[in-house]
Amino acid sequence: MNLPYIIIDDDQESVLKTKAIADGFSKLVFVASANNYTEGLNLVLEHTPKLIFLEIDPSDKNSNLSLTLINELHRYLKVIPKIIITTNKKDLAFEAIQYEVADYMLKPIKKIDLIKTILKLEKAIGEEEVFMSHNPVLEEEPKLISELKQHQIVGQPISNVEQHLILCIKSYGDYRYIDAKDICYFQADNNSTDIHLNNGEMITAFKTLKHFEGILSYPFIRIHNSYIVNRNYISRIHTGNAVCYIKNSTIKLPFSKSYKTNVDLIISEFANGNYLEI
Repeated sequence: MNLPYIIIDDDQESVLKTKAIADGFSKLVFVASANNYTEGLNLVLEHTPKLIFLEIDPSDKNSNLSLTLINELHRYLKVIPKIIITTNKKDLAFEAIQYEVADYMLKPIKKIDLIKTILKLEKAIGEEEVFMSHNPVLEEEPKLISELKQHQIVGQPISNVEQHLILCIKSYGDYRYIDAKDICYFQADNNSTDIHLNNGEMITAFKTLKHFEGILSYPFIRIHNSYIVNRNYISRIHTGNAVCYIKNSTIKLPFSKSYKTNVDLIISEFANGNYLEI
């Protein structure tokens, strides 16, 4: 059973970071995001998600984001989605507990914290099939617990134990399997999309770029109306010329103003790693 979720946060960079972490869990399905109270309420009522990631101490006070959104949901819904508070401060934690939120997480969200939250939700709900698609033996729990133990005892990044995503490009009985980690970028071509691999090969898929944007998560990031790039293949970003350079090639991909926030996130992600600026 999949768990659709909505992110309500006035900071678009925080939205992208939360989504990047959540998309690491196969059972969490992104539905939409909103940046203010009204849009968030309307999205929840329209889609009735299972989970809501909610900012309650926004930097933009005009967004009106707060715990009062939960009260409003009680006016319309018999079953309230599980609310996970995501914010920068601990100050509102006690008040949030009074609203019976599922969890209170400090930004930036860490995957290990989300693993703990999912395990607590699973235990509270008490339904073995909540985080499974077909096996009644609850396959997801042992995996999450194993990752939790590995992180706590061994200290290794959880991403190291995840399996690589495989894309299957199907056309008239022809099944073409591509390891997602080998994809440098996607390029829109009318109603089809050209997939460029790290070996120089190009494969055409008869799906729109928007389709791929909807199904792919980090490290694939939309930077232009015509391009989605794999952040791991970026060797250089020139903000003045608004271009990204692809590793081991002469390829330069433009990025547009409408996706500048995504590019800023990429720059920030590089700086947060094992990084030395000279």
